[in-house]
Amino acid sequence: MTSPLAGKPRWLKVPAPTSAEFRAVQSLVRRHRLHTVCESAACPNIGQCWREGSATFMILGDICTRRCAFCDVTTGRPGPVDPDEPERLAAAATAMGLRHVVITSVDRDDLPDGGAGQFAACLAALGRADPGLTVEVLTPDFRHKAGALETVVAAGPAVFNHNVETIPRLYATVRPVSSYRHSLDLLARAADLAPAMVVKSGLMVGLGETTGEVREVLADLRTAGVSLLTVGQYLRPSRNHHPVVGYLEPAWFEALRTEALAMGFAGVASHPLARSSHHARELFAGRGGSSS
Repeated sequence: MTSPLAGKPRWLKVPAPTSAEFRAVQSLVRRHRLHTVCESAACPNIGQCWREGSATFMILGDICTRRCAFCDVTTGRPGPVDPDEPERLAAAATAMGLRHVVITSVDRDDLPDGGAGQFAACLAALGRADPGLTVEVLTPDFRHKAGALETVVAAGPAVFNHNVETIPRLYATVRPVSSYRHSLDLLARAADLAPAMVVKSGLMVGLGETTGEVREVLADLRTAGVSLLTVGQYLRPSRNHHPVVGYLEPAWFEALRTEALAMGFAGVASHPLARSSHHARELFAGRGGSSS
């Protein structure tokens, strides 16, 4: 079920982020000279997440070497890797009192390891700061970077997340430099490398896919060993990005969540504002399904 495109549906409208808690997190992120995907990707949940004292840290700068049609992160030539970033990230996570930390990054095709070493350094720094933390990594596809996945998995994240983002048919326009098959293989290899590690993925809808095509992706993800799933509505960052083809109604997301759980996913966040790291701790801890 889709909603007409005359305007954004009421269920996608969120209040502007103005709370004191939001400003406190914003100040802390600035003080530690860190980036967050919350800001760089214009996430609609930033007000809620920062009000609740959570954030998704984006390492390796805020300049991406790829240009995907759905993403609001700036494309260009990134700067050098910052060796002090892992310690600053650990200090920020400790100051926020986080128990589950999510780390993502821009694509760094310019680096021999795709940035895998920095992921590992951040995991090590967080472990030194607080051994009780659980850490979730949301990685690029590390395409053509031999050994990169192994480096990240060996660092011991509790959750390995890599988003397939959309259905195979739309890759040429939505993720033109990426490969659906490679992303599936990456997830399957991660599951094989560390059977005790939770493997997670997600996709956007409203880009022109059919429900049948979404079901096929979910089946592929289960075959690859993915146990946590997020499905959310695509929102166009600007007129220069891929258009929204349709708004899916909340009932559609709830029906898909039920189907996904029946397919064997241990935890599912399927709702219009679901994003890959929204309520990540709750999804990891619950692993029984989520509709919010």
